Amino acid sequence: MSLTVRPVVGRRAKITALGTYVPPQVLTNQDLEKIVETTDQWILERTGIRERHMLAKGKGTSDMCVEAAKKCLAARGIQPSEVEVIIVGTVTPDMMFPSTACLVQDKIGAKGAWGFDVSAGCSGFVFALQAGVKLVESGAHSKVLVCGADANTRMTDYTDRSTCVLFGDGAGAVLLEPAAEGEIGFIDFVHEIDGSGAAALNLKGGGSLNPSSHETVDKKMHYIFQDGQAVYKFAVRKMAEATAKVLERNGVTGSDLGCFIPHQANKRIITATADRLGMDPERVIINIDKYGNTSAGTIPLAMETAIEEGKLKKGDLVLLAAVGAGFTVGAALLRWEI
Repeated sequence: MSLTVRPVVGRRAKITALGTYVPPQVLTNQDLEKIVETTDQWILERTGIRERHMLAKGKGTSDMCVEAAKKCLAARGIQPSEVEVIIVGTVTPDMMFPSTACLVQDKIGAKGAWGFDVSAGCSGFVFALQAGVKLVESGAHSKVLVCGADANTRMTDYTDRSTCVLFGDGAGAVLLEPAAEGEIGFIDFVHEIDGSGAAALNLKGGGSLNPSSHETVDKKMHYIFQDGQAVYKFAVRKMAEATAKVLERNGVTGSDLGCFIPHQANKRIITATADRLGMDPERVIINIDKYGNTSAGTIPLAMETAIEEGKLKKGDLVLLAAVGAGFTVGAALLRWEI
């Protein structure tokens, strides 16, 4: 391997800590069998999911972010007051405004921090991550907290068996700081959006086009709509293209990676992408069986799984990848420096 590291003006950025959270309530495939026409076998064969977690009534996405953020900052040994920026990737904010980042800032006591939300569907975490990386690389900030979190069960129609089996709730947070001398941290990224896919995956109600009303509720416009086949075909193609591109232009192959951490939407999408990269299946992180699709929460949750399984270690080259509503596509290459 001849890793080609892109030049960075100023300094490099790295992840220095990780924290995750999933709500305690679990919804299993057997539970779903009781409320919709489906079976554990059907769900498992088509998605790889066995169970997912559900956020309790009275809680919001910000609450999951707070729990993940507290664990992240405790792991680093710093106080919330030291955080300078908070970026939250989510499509399930507590409310239209203020931003989830504002709510997290107040709840953890990050006095003096600023921040914002990133809406990129399931690519929300990798998009937010890259924004944070650039803030650190530029020298503008030295401690950026990036959260990826979604409460998908809040917008899931449990009479629609094609979607209700897929989604769960969860969150993750990482701290970004400047890399030390000799460390590489973040290397490169490939991001893309394709708005022509908007019709295939969306939630139509509640925005300026279709403000909430009796009509939007009656028409179930506040639930996730997904054209499964269209999303699947796009995800398989674009995740493979984005990951191959970022590896190729940095002189890396799938066999050079310590692990591949993809968005956990569907086990078949993950394995198809890994096959095209020539990845050893043992280096591909899959935990969709335990959490389902938590949208922006999947990659940080999978990072924790990789660490727990001994597949993510200091010095490893790591590839992250996601495809989400929009359509959005994101891939990032980094060296794990924790």
